[in-house]
Amino acid sequence: MRVTAKAEYACLALIALTQRQREKRPVHVSEIARGQGIPLSTLTQVLLKLKGAGLVRSTRGSAGGYVLARPPEEIALGEVLRVIDGYNGVSRQLPGPSARILATVWDQIRETERRILEETSIAALAEQIPSIDWVI
Repeated sequence: MRVTAKAEYACLALIALTQRQREKRPVHVSEIARGQGIPLSTLTQVLLKLKGAGLVRSTRGSAGGYVLARPPEEIALGEVLRVIDGYNGVSRQLPGPSARILATVWDQIRETERRILEETSIAALAEQIPSIDWVI
């Protein structure tokens, strides 16, 4: 499985928003970028894709920023990868018995991968990270 930098940035941004949702205020894109070490221009593109998919909402203005559009327990890693990279795990169909046997193994690996990605929520990942006392 290959995960692009943009997909990883999307996951990091969603984890950051999950950690900050207790504050009940939008988080500015520059705060997320700085806190996660993500280039601001790339993060802006990623957040726009996440917004289009209904995973985050944005608010304009000086107090604006981003918040999760759904509970983090309902956002699976697999959904994030599909939104950013269009990941679907489709296998190639090659002719011959050896290729079919090999394809069976690849399909089993992809199925395990798919199951893990769909069972792992952003909330579960955020819970594993020690809480941060934000100072602004």
